[in-house]
Amino acid sequence: MARIAGVDLPKDKRVQIGLRYIFGIGPHHADEILKKTAINPDTRVNALSDGEVAKLRNVIENDYAVEGSLRSEINMNIKRLVDIGSYRGLRHRRGLPCRGQRTKTNARTCKGPRRAIGGLKKKPVGKG
Repeated sequence: MARIAGVDLPKDKRVQIGLRYIFGIGPHHADEILKKTAINPDTRVNALSDGEVAKLRNVIENDYAVEGSLRSEINMNIKRLVDIGSYRGLRHRRGLPCRGQRTKTNARTCKGPRRAIGGLKKKPVGKG
């Protein structure tokens, strides 16, 4: 089993797909990494030799920000926006979309589930 950047790659998948399980590596970066290491993208992860896994690990550690370091970098960028009080920072602080999407409808991912507004029952009309 190949373990790279603290992530166990799935054994039965192709290397090109398995690398995408690492946070920060998508299709483009996966192809770049395989070209740098001269590994066939169609090779299965369980068929990789120890030398090939070491090559992959070295390239990823030296050339790419992945997993913990990338997550902390993203969080620091958001914290910077919040601290300077920019519009995007305010939207992050309030938990709303910050890239111009509509919020009258949709935006449920950012806003969370709907909250029922209590106390709006109609009062029954009394006799007399």
